[in-house]
Amino acid sequence: MKITPPSRFLDLTFTVGYASKQASIAPKTIEMAFQGSLKELPLPDIIQLVSVSGKTGKFTLSRDHDRGYIYLKNGQMVHATVGELVGEEAIYALAIWNQGDFQFGPGEEPDRQTITKSNTNLLMEAARRLDEWRVLSKKVPSVDYIPELQVRESRHEQITLNPQEWLLVTRIDGHRSIADIGKVLNISSFEVAKILYGMITGELVALKKKSEFVRDEESGELVDLAARIRTIAEEYIGNSAHKTIEKHFLRALDGIMSGDGEQAVDAMVTEFEKTASLLRGLAVTEQLRSRISELRTAV
Repeated sequence: MKITPPSRFLDLTFTVGYASKQASIAPKTIEMAFQGSLKELPLPDIIQLVSVSGKTGKFTLSRDHDRGYIYLKNGQMVHATVGELVGEEAIYALAIWNQGDFQFGPGEEPDRQTITKSNTNLLMEAARRLDEWRVLSKKVPSVDYIPELQVRESRHEQITLNPQEWLLVTRIDGHRSIADIGKVLNISSFEVAKILYGMITGELVALKKKSEFVRDEESGELVDLAARIRTIAEEYIGNSAHKTIEKHFLRALDGIMSGDGEQAVDAMVTEFEKTASLLRGLAVTEQLRSRISELRTAV
């Protein structure tokens, strides 16, 4: 595989080439440690640059909260891990990372060997998967996304799924990410993404970010809180203010769904207290405020 790195990496190429030439003269006196961004240089290119020097050491790759490790011995990859994946599959999973950082520490050796294939074969397969991932990523931007089944009342045609798709469907619950499903099924995230690609194209499955899932959960909790506060307000203020209470409750719901969060609930509570003060007096207003405060503290 011929690699032409960006010009800013020519100094790195020179360092590796120099180390390779000098290794036969004084291999123990030359150490090389470097780091960089996976966005600038893909992992297969990095591995090839380092392996030509015949180095022994460990690559540490980081992406958000994920960590992966690749060990080289005399320039050959001998062990790799990322998440639950070990060996070749770990290499292939790490090869599709297009974000994150890498760092090579010379001299570190693994306590076991999980890879027997040559670097050439591994890198060829990694490059193939990387090319395939570029296509998949148009529908599956990240393995951190959460798949959801799409239910359409107007769909009349018969849906036919293959065994892999059926197995995947049984693991889609609206909570697990693509990476999580891979762990449950004991297959790589890459394989899960490949299966999902066709299902997404066929509009059987949609993806959402984890942040959207968290936001949906938080919104649901706030809607429940607002409903319980409304019940308390009706108890203390009385049925005569039902329409006013309902108006502010619905306004709060609209605010919650629009992303205002607790501010929408706070605004509703303020209006309830104003209504209580006008209709029931200061004492009842204080009781209402205390009861709502107890509820929010408990939640």
